[in-house]
Amino acid sequence: MKFNHMGKNYKLSDSLKEVSEKKLSRLDKYFTEDVECKVTYSQEKNLRKVEVTILMPGTVIRAEESTDDMYTSIDRVIDSLVSQIRKYKTKLQKRLNNGKTIRFENIPELEDHEEDTSKIVKVKSFGVKPMNAEEAILQMELVGHNFYVFLDGDTDLVKVVYKRKDGNYGLLEPAF
Repeated sequence: MKFNHMGKNYKLSDSLKEVSEKKLSRLDKYFTEDVECKVTYSQEKNLRKVEVTILMPGTVIRAEESTDDMYTSIDRVIDSLVSQIRKYKTKLQKRLNNGKTIRFENIPELEDHEEDTSKIVKVKSFGVKPMNAEEAILQMELVGHNFYVFLDGDTDLVKVVYKRKDGNYGLLEPAF
């Protein structure tokens, strides 16, 4: 992995970076190629927060954890990432059902997109790749959002999948 460490309201030490890299290198077994890993450390009042974003060809994996100790936050965020990767990999294997090992570089590229409903404070651009609704749901769960924008491969229309309060999923389609 290629690491990019960043501190927000928190002074980074070399030992913290070393510990993070050592623990995050546990995830190397899930990837065949070198992937970029962004690690952001921050402090808010008495909480130490660690955010990890792993950028791979075709997908993004992101997790964050807050505790009163930075090293505990690192441990918890790694556990969360491992859980997400295993869950996502299992779903892909079930869907494809061809018995081969699933590698992330075969998934079309998409980027994370977040908005604030009260006012626009940040704008993100992302490329949309053709996929079906099932793949969009997997991507949405992977980034931990409540909705996901995608390009339907069959109709070439931009659509949105979202998680409903009852635990099911909804699909928004444009009407002409």
